[in-house]
Amino acid sequence: MADLRAVCILGPTGSGKTGAALALARELPVTVVNYDSRQVYTDFPIVTAQPDERERAMCPHELYGFLPTAQAMTAARFAELARAEIVKAREQGRLPVLVGGTGLYLRALEQGLADIPPVPQEVRDWVLGRMEREGTVVLHADLAKADPPTAARLHPNDTQRIARALEVFLGTGRPLSAWFEDQKHGQTGVELCKVGLSFTLRELEPGLKKRIDVMLGLGAVDEMRRAWEATPDRAAPGYSGIGCAELLAHLLDGMDLAEACGLWLRNTRAYAKRQLTWFAKEQQVHWVRPEGLGRLPDLVRSWDSGPV
Repeated sequence: MADLRAVCILGPTGSGKTGAALALARELPVTVVNYDSRQVYTDFPIVTAQPDERERAMCPHELYGFLPTAQAMTAARFAELARAEIVKAREQGRLPVLVGGTGLYLRALEQGLADIPPVPQEVRDWVLGRMEREGTVVLHADLAKADPPTAARLHPNDTQRIARALEVFLGTGRPLSAWFEDQKHGQTGVELCKVGLSFTLRELEPGLKKRIDVMLGLGAVDEMRRAWEATPDRAAPGYSGIGCAELLAHLLDGMDLAEACGLWLRNTRAYAKRQLTWFAKEQQVHWVRPEGLGRLPDLVRSWDSGPV
């Protein structure tokens, strides 16, 4: 039977999850597996803060930067891909370490997915038609009335997931959050040792601004310009991430770069706040402050030496 156990480092954007994983890699044979829904895209390594060449050289990194901007990633597909990477790492004698910030992906991997009936095509077409005519902000407001928990975790620019949540509500008569409540626990059989990086939003804020400044210095604007030249479609799933919409507003709509970056920072802060709320509800998490990261290897060794 395949060994479906993995360490998972969770925490809000900018909390140093990659650094924590690499600290483990200095003492243990680690394979890092991405579970961030934005870092799967090929065209945005800078804007989505994917590990750089130096970091990747320290250990294998999987599920980063492989998806074209025009393609969508679902939680179900992620769970399938991540399971395969966990099995492969174990077969190679390596410790799989999940790193990212998309709580839904983590839930799909650990608990399985809700058995949602197929949504009629006419419902999908109607939602997408409204999305095109009225925009994501209007539909996000509708979702907030129909399914407050789902709307609270989605950014108003997240076209793909807003549309999906509304499709489910209209097509099944139940909000997406209710379906998730009914999902079958343990369906995927993945056992996780969850390590949470503990920060307050106030502690994160200075680093979030610096992070955007670093991305700009690395060429984030040019990266977005090249992505747009390759995929000139604002509705493409890859553009739904924070940073993409703001830079496109600068490149396509004439928004001043400083204004775009201010909006980028505000949206990043709001996202970090939603992540803090989401992860605070996770069960059986070993919360660690930055000064306590030195005990991570021993914690993981103790967990990984247990029965399979």
